[in-house]
Amino acid sequence: MGSSCSNHLGIPPPKGPNHVGCTDFMMDHTAQGSFFRLYYPCQETEKAEKPDWVPNMEYFYGLADFMKINRTWSEKIFEYLFGSYKIPAYMDAPFKSSEKCPVVIFSHGLGAFRTLYSAICVELASQGFIVASVEHRDESASATFYYHEKTEPGPTQESRPKSPSASDRDGLLREWMYYRALKHGESEFPLRNKQVKQRADECILALDKLTQMNSGVAVQNVLQTPFDYTTLENSMDLCRTAVIGHSFGGATVIESLCKEVKFKCGVALDAWMVPLDDEIFPRVKQPIFFINSEKFQWAGNISRMKKLDCTVIDRKMITIRGTVHQSFPDFTFLTGNWIGKLMKLKGEIDPELAIDLSNKATLAFLQRHLRLEKDFNQWDPLIDGQDENLIPGTNVILLQSSM
Repeated sequence: MGSSCSNHLGIPPPKGPNHVGCTDFMMDHTAQGSFFRLYYPCQETEKAEKPDWVPNMEYFYGLADFMKINRTWSEKIFEYLFGSYKIPAYMDAPFKSSEKCPVVIFSHGLGAFRTLYSAICVELASQGFIVASVEHRDESASATFYYHEKTEPGPTQESRPKSPSASDRDGLLREWMYYRALKHGESEFPLRNKQVKQRADECILALDKLTQMNSGVAVQNVLQTPFDYTTLENSMDLCRTAVIGHSFGGATVIESLCKEVKFKCGVALDAWMVPLDDEIFPRVKQPIFFINSEKFQWAGNISRMKKLDCTVIDRKMITIRGTVHQSFPDFTFLTGNWIGKLMKLKGEIDPELAIDLSNKATLAFLQRHLRLEKDFNQWDPLIDGQDENLIPGTNVILLQSSM
């Protein structure tokens, strides 16, 4: 097994042949619009800067709310621990690719937001993918924002935690939306099931927006970034589209595959299956790859994954030894060994080795089911768990009663 911790803290740089750019899209300005961080192959550039990992202080507030700790002192702690880190991609760099790019829509986990899985998204972009990392507006993100017109009434005080609105755009006011915790006595399934349906719709909407840009349709990015989106015209191979997500995002993968056949396959990273209706499982017709951590899963959750087993559709599962649930988001690379273990952000395996195994297995699966002409098939054995750091299937013992 790999060593317990890399000496250097920071989000690992991508390994693919392409430089990587990123930009943010918000279309339209309302909470019903589409909001995502786009990662893409880019031109080498000296001018572009690498963006902050956490783009606004309000995301620290949201993380504090999610973790049920005081905002005031947690802001200082988060700023000290994470405020200096950058994403290994160039902000608003010009798009450049010698061929049409397959597309991935990425869905974050509960309490996360669009930038927290940059190690995964940047690697995919470096290997030639265009990746839209959606920021969900279902109140499952720790924080997100949208705009309303100055003449429109804002959300009621009851429906949102207090946060100052900023006038960022002509005639528009920025409004922050924070994580919604379960209320006392509230049942979890109805809320999470409603959210996973909205999340899937937001993944499909992001794909629709990319489709418009690829077709040369004029779109308006409320954020008015310097990125020239017209360079994306005819850049995407929309016959080769996949959806990937972690935890709640893993459930979102399943829901999205059920709702949208344009997604040709899905990769669910340590999926949290609780939000899903059992009745959707037989309706999912695309290949699915479950990549699990060793410490998070339990029999009831795995048994729901097993309900998607099919003799005629490729359904795969592997488990990465020494990993925890937080081995997939970027936090695992940004904390030292002691605090990482204390906060369960690190497992026993070197986090860079773990994400490398996950990314390579993902790329091999995407090549197989998107019919890519790449060399990712060199990692095909990982799909079947053939590595000393992998377990084929699951480490969880399934009793007959949990099936």
